[in-house]
Amino acid sequence: MKLFWEQGYEGTSFDQLIRTMGISPSSFYNSFGSKEQLYKEATDAYLNMSEAWFAGRLFGTADTREAFKALLDATAVEYSRQSHPSGCMISLAGTHLPPDLNSVREMMVKHRADAEDMIAQRLRNGVKDGDLPSDTDVPALAAFYSAVTRGMAVQARDGAGPQKLKAIADVAMQAWPVQSRKARSARPRRARVI
Repeated sequence: MKLFWEQGYEGTSFDQLIRTMGISPSSFYNSFGSKEQLYKEATDAYLNMSEAWFAGRLFGTADTREAFKALLDATAVEYSRQSHPSGCMISLAGTHLPPDLNSVREMMVKHRADAEDMIAQRLRNGVKDGDLPSDTDVPALAAFYSAVTRGMAVQARDGAGPQKLKAIADVAMQAWPVQSRKARSARPRRARVI
């Protein structure tokens, strides 16, 4: 996973893969069948790892604005960790591949769309809960915050540290839709948990 994350699909050679995993070519083919299948499994491993912090922040608090702030702050930390390659394996993958690798490109397009759909779902929940104005353009706002996180991945890959990424997150939160005072006062109250 880390090798693909650092070097991309095309940039990672078969020889690097078997050397890093410490297996023979025959063991590789018996276990994975192809480089593309291994890439799919590595991508799935990355998604399982990142979903814990991504979905955890996005759906981990009742207030929608707080959830997005927590998500962007976590993104700044996760994309600049020293323990793994910088940025996001999904954001940076498969955007420039030749036609014979279209299946890899489409897999990455789907993963990026799934993340944006998750963001949109959280925003729809926010509209329903009264945290966002009822006329919020959810698809556009989801695309905006998705683009911010993708841009943070590129910044991290280019060497930006957590402070710069946090500054980007803070500016992105300034784009949060503001409700009128009247709409806020009409908002349904949530039950208090004691």
